[in-house]
Amino acid sequence: MNIRKMTELAMLTAVALIIFVVELQIPNPIPIPGVKLGLANIITVFALYHFRPREVLMLVLARIVMGCFFSGNMMALMYSLAGGLLCLSGMVPLRHILPKNSIWIGSVLGAVLHNVGQILVACLAVGLGALFYLPPLLISGCAAGAFTGICAQLVIERSWRKKGKKQNTLDN
Repeated sequence: MNIRKMTELAMLTAVALIIFVVELQIPNPIPIPGVKLGLANIITVFALYHFRPREVLMLVLARIVMGCFFSGNMMALMYSLAGGLLCLSGMVPLRHILPKNSIWIGSVLGAVLHNVGQILVACLAVGLGALFYLPPLLISGCAAGAFTGICAQLVIERSWRKKGKKQNTLDN
């Protein structure tokens, strides 16, 4: 990996962390554990269309670990790791399948998979009673995934226009 790419990934990680920390300050109007917008995922979706999967994985892992430190909530590490890794495993193959105007659909799938990963860890930690939270998490995940996906799609399209690209040109 060259210095330029490493610098870009570091900057995107920093932006994702800033968004994450700012989002922590927004009161959650829905009193269900795990429900949030996940605005930092805009950066993840953007990175999926500009970098290789292993580079995006590094960005996501760094964001999750540092986000847990910054929030002071190390208990969230396992939930975030399970959700983030499952989310990424679903979104990576879709980047080659989805047309340019449907990138947001991958974000919805990613959000749903993130919630499934969180619930799997919760079931291991507290038992099958955690499945009670799955329906509201899936509903909120679809809405949040659509919102963050549309935002990421707009950013991606703008960056492609700026570079003069007509379509995604991944280098892997």
